[in-house]
Amino acid sequence: MASDPLPIKGSIVIAGWELTEQFVLAGGPGGQNVNKVSTAVQLFFDLKNSPSLSDRIKANATKIAGRRLSKDGVLMIEANRFRSQERNREDARERLKALLLEAAEPPPPPRKKTRPSKGAVERRLKAKAGRSDVKRMRGKPTSE
Repeated sequence: MASDPLPIKGSIVIAGWELTEQFVLAGGPGGQNVNKVSTAVQLFFDLKNSPSLSDRIKANATKIAGRRLSKDGVLMIEANRFRSQERNREDARERLKALLLEAAEPPPPPRKKTRPSKGAVERRLKAKAGRSDVKRMRGKPTSE
């Protein structure tokens, strides 16, 4: 099933040959099945050298991946939530798809600088002066 292409969105499709799967023993519940069958899936994807992704998506995915990315730029996703190999394989592919979708999102619009209105500045300064008067009145009277 690793040979099946993984559609991400629109024109972004990861070819099957870019994905490598390895099956390993998984811990957790499952009794003897856990000790005998390799149900956990390790999905490897060469993020750095992938021809399917643009440079912007690669850079964003590198930031998102964190420790899951090796020094060589290979992304490893390990899935062992389920007791069956097939469901773990689907889970790993879905998690890779979610990571790449997040990386493909457009950047947020730039922030527009705003300034407080002249009236807002005057109201703030008037309120400060009022608080100052209240606090000054709390002190000892001056001898005049």
